[in-house]
Formats: sequence, structure tokens, C-alpha cells
Amino acid sequence: MADQSSIERLLGSLHWLGHDSFRLDSPAGAVYFDPYELKGGPVAALVLCSHDHFDHCVPEDVAKIRGPETVIVTEAQCAQKLGGANVKTMSPGDSLEVLGIKIKAVPAYNTDKEFHPQGNAWLGFVVTVEGVSIYHAGDTDHIPEMSGLEVDIALLPVSGTYVMTAEQAVQAALAIKPRLAIPMHYGAIVGDAGDAQRFAQALQGKVPVRILAKES
Repeated sequence: MADQSSIERLLGSLHWLGHDSFRLDSPAGAVYFDPYELKGGPVAALVLCSHDHFDHCVPEDVAKIRGPETVIVTEAQCAQKLGGANVKTMSPGDSLEVLGIKIKAVPAYNTDKEFHPQGNAWLGFVVTVEGVSIYHAGDTDHIPEMSGLEVDIALLPVSGTYVMTAEQAVQAALAIKPRLAIPMHYGAIVGDAGDAQRFAQALQGKVPVRILAKES
């Protein structure tokens, strides 16, 4: 696990772009998670797409940040949709390294709804940059596999409907025990700031939470 100063330094380079979308400005270049409704941004060194739903695997948004050297890491269905060179597919349990960034694919699925079936082998990601591990949960409920994760920062959906509710995300955070939890999957399509606030309040004194402001 990383020390607190390393985590804070990385947080200064982590930008919430809304919904499940983030950009991490890493030494290797810009790393995007599930780019959606982008206005533009630095050319991506690496793009990670968790699954092929319209708000996570968006060819038009990827095109805005895709350069000739951009590497895309995703699951098989989204890989077909995005096409082009430098596309790598992963399944839960797979690991690879891109540009010095370690990537582990982990399961992401629903347990009490049918939007994200376990059989689709859709993804969350654990990405390690400069010794700090970031878990982007993708679209998921609180699943047993979370208990085996050892991560510094956990990006967890909180909106309910298609993913965990804020209350279920609290239980996920308690199972994972990250050094820091950050709520996501609200403020677009479903969920609002109240979900993030309930998540943070319920974890006071248990797991530190940082609510990021959406980058305009």
C-alpha cells in the first residue's frame, strides 16, 4: 500500500469528468477511464473502457482524445465497437502492463438486477501508477470479489438503479478498506450529489472519502 503523501500527490492529478469518467495525468501521459461526454482534453496515452454500454464505450468520445499511439484496454464487445490499432482485450483476472502502468482486470456485475450480467465478463480495473493502486469498479453491485482487493483508492458507483446504491457502496467500501474512497456514477443519467453525500457521511470515521468536483 502506498503512503499518504503518494496518494495525495496522485489525487492532484486525478480529474473527475462526470459519471464514471476520470482522467489521470500520469508520467506516461493521460489515462482515461470510461470517457463519456468529453469536451476534449489531452491526447490519451491509455484509455480503459469497462464495458460496451453507451455511456462507457463511446467511439465519438474516444476519438476526441485518441492519437496514433493511444493504447485502449477493454473487454471484447467494446473492442469490436472501437476498432483500430493498439486495442487490447482483457477478461476478469487478466493482468498486463502498458507504458509502465500495471493493469489488473477484475469482475464487475449485478447481483440483484440484469443490466450487467456476470456472464458478460465485463470489467473493473485496478491500475497501479507510481506505486499507488486505483480501483475503478465499473458498473457493478457489491460483489464478493471486492473483499480480496488491496487498493489505495477506490472509485465506487453510488447512484443505484443500474449499480450499487449509496448504502450498498458503503458496504463495499467497508469490505475493500481502501485508503480513500471516491464516489462516482451520479450526476448524469441517474443519481445526484445527495448519493455521494450519503456515502461520505455513512463512512465517517471508517473509511476516508473524497468527493471530487466535476471538471468543467
